[in-house]
Amino acid sequence: MEMTKELPEPKPGPAEWFTGSVELAELASPDPPARVRVLRVRFAQEARTAWHTHPFGQVLHVVEGTARVQRQDGPVTDVPAGGTVWFDPGERHWHGATPDAPMAHIAIQEAGPDGRSADWAEHVTDAEYGG
Repeated sequence: MEMTKELPEPKPGPAEWFTGSVELAELASPDPPARVRVLRVRFAQEARTAWHTHPFGQVLHVVEGTARVQRQDGPVTDVPAGGTVWFDPGERHWHGATPDAPMAHIAIQEAGPDGRSADWAEHVTDAEYGG
């Protein structure tokens, strides 16, 4: 059994889902019936996701830099490397890097029966990002 493998080549994050430069590397996406997806996501400074939800929730574990996160109607919060955030199923939120440094996190989420692991909405405005 192979215990280690090279990390996959990162792909650019789609402009409809992200503001700024973002790279996605899928670390695990097992074949059905498993539905978990694990990604390493790197954000350039000020880069961020659009507002979105996940049908079964999402775990983010910050591995580099500081993440900036916000839940609908909640405060903008900075989470340092080593911190972990849980978003409930269907909870509207966004996340990204701070204005002064890049950030990377590991994202873990489960896809629904239709294969979707996120439902994307509008982009986060600069005013929302600034808190």
